[in-house]
Amino acid sequence: MRLGVLCSGGKDSIYSCGMAKEREEVACLITVHAENEESYLFHTPNVCLVRLQAEAADLPLVETESAGIKEEELVDLGRALDIAAECHGIEGVVTGAILSVYQASRIQRLCRERSLWCLNPLWYTSQEDYMQALIYQGYEVLISGVFSAPFDAAWLGRRIDARALAELKEYARKYRITLTGEGGEYETFVADAPFFRKRIEIVAAEATYHNFRGLFRITGARLVDK
Repeated sequence: MRLGVLCSGGKDSIYSCGMAKEREEVACLITVHAENEESYLFHTPNVCLVRLQAEAADLPLVETESAGIKEEELVDLGRALDIAAECHGIEGVVTGAILSVYQASRIQRLCRERSLWCLNPLWYTSQEDYMQALIYQGYEVLISGVFSAPFDAAWLGRRIDARALAELKEYARKYRITLTGEGGEYETFVADAPFFRKRIEIVAAEATYHNFRGLFRITGARLVDK
C-alpha cells in the first residue's frame, strides 16, 4: 500500500513514518503550515524544516498552507490529501496520533471521505515503551517548545536521552503531564532517524521563554553525512 505520512517534524510523526516504512511503501510526506501558532490540529514549531527531513529520508514532500482556524483547518488538510493522492497515488494516510481523539477522529473522517485508509500506529501505545524505543533506536529528538509547568528554559533545544526521559517520567508522576507531550506540554523536532540517509545539523537557533512557555526556533540548519 502506498502511504502518505502526515508530518509535523516532531517525534510522533517521524517515528510513525519509520514504522510505516517497515511494513508498507511510504510515497510522500504531507505537511500543512499553519499561520496560527495556537492551531488545534497542526504542530507549528520549526515545521518549515520538514523539507530537510524529507530530503534526509529521500521522500517527496507535499506542502500546503492554512490560516489555522479551528475546524476550517480540515479543509486545508483535505486539500493536501487530494494533492498527495493525485501526485503520488497514496492509498492511505499515516498519523502520529497517540491519545488525541480530536485529531484522530477528524483525520479519519477526511480519509473516509476520500476512500483512503487511515493508520495510527502509535494509537494508545505504551508511552514509556515508545519513549524508550526512540532513544534505543537512535532517534535524535530535540525539545522545540514547552508550554506548561514545570518545564524551564533549560529544556529548550535539549535532546531526549535517558536522563531527560527519567525527568519526564518524574514530571508525569508529580505534575500529571503526559509523558509523550500529547497533552500539548511540549513539542519536539527530529534531527536524525534510523531511516534518514543524512542527519540535520543545527547551526543557528534562538530560544524565547516566559512563564513556563518557550520556543526553540531553529534559524539555520543543514544536512550532513552520518
